[in-house]
Amino acid sequence: MPAPTVSFEFFPPKTLQASFRLWDCVNTLAPLDPSFVSVTYGAGGTTRKLTHEAVEAIQANTGLNVAAHLTCVDATKSETLGIADAYAKAGVKEIVALRGDAPKGASNFTAHPEGFASSIDLIAALSERGGFNIRVGAYPEKHPEAVDQAADIAFLKRKFDAGATSAITQFFFEAESFFRFRDDCVKAGIDAPIIPGILPIESWSGVQKFSKQCGAFIPQVLRDAFNNAEQTGTTELLATAVATELCDDLLQGGVDHLHFYTLNRPELTRDICHALGVTPKVQLQNVA
Repeated sequence: MPAPTVSFEFFPPKTLQASFRLWDCVNTLAPLDPSFVSVTYGAGGTTRKLTHEAVEAIQANTGLNVAAHLTCVDATKSETLGIADAYAKAGVKEIVALRGDAPKGASNFTAHPEGFASSIDLIAALSERGGFNIRVGAYPEKHPEAVDQAADIAFLKRKFDAGATSAITQFFFEAESFFRFRDDCVKAGIDAPIIPGILPIESWSGVQKFSKQCGAFIPQVLRDAFNNAEQTGTTELLATAVATELCDDLLQGGVDHLHFYTLNRPELTRDICHALGVTPKVQLQNVA
C-alpha cells in the first residue's frame, strides 16, 4: 500500500518564543512534502493580522503550498474579501473558508451587519472572485450547532454547491466515525474529496477540553488507556501508537490523504508520518 499524501495545520504565533516554535514546526515537517499547510485564525478572528503575517512569511520563505484560513467573524464583506485579495497578491492560492467561532465572551455566532452571514456566502463570493482552491470544514460527528447529522451533511453539500473543492474534517478517534460520515456524504450526492483531520494527542487534558467544545467522541477504551499511561509515564508512546493505528485503519479503508492538526508541536506528527511510510523528500528553499 503506497504512503498517503499529507497536509499540516499550524497556528499563528503571538510571541517571539511562539514564532520560533512555528518555524521549528515548519522546518521539521516541510521535508515530508505536504500537499499544503494551513494557518488558522484564532477564536473570534482574534489572530487575523497574525495569521496574515504567518501565511505571507511561510509563503515567501518556503516552497510550501499555503492555505490561509478565512472566516466571517467580526468583519465586513469588503474587509474579508480585501484579506483574500492580499493573500492572492502574496501568491496564496488556497483558502480554508469557515464561518468561524463566536468572539470571546459571546455564546453564539452573530454575523457582522455588513459581513457574510455564513460560510456558504463567503465560499460563493470567493468562488465568484476566482483564483482560489477553496477548502471547507466538515464534521464526522455533527457540528455542535447542527440539528442532526443529516442537516449537517445537507449544509456541507451547499458549501460544495457554492464552490468549495474539498473538505477537511474535525478530528475524531474512531475510523468508523469517518467511514460512516463519508458514506452518508456520498448518499447525499457529495462526490468531492473529504480529508480526515487527525489530532495527535500531545496533551490528554487538552484533548478532553477540545473534544468537549467540538463534540468529538472519546471512546472509553481511549480514556482508560491514557489514564493508565499517565500513571506509567508512557503517554507519548501511546499517543504515537493510537494515532498511527487510526491512520492505518483509514488507509485500509481507502483514504489516501491525511491532514494533521500539529498544534505547532511537530515531533509527534513527524513520528506518525514516518510510521506510515511518509519520509523526507524535500528541503526548504530558504531558512527563516
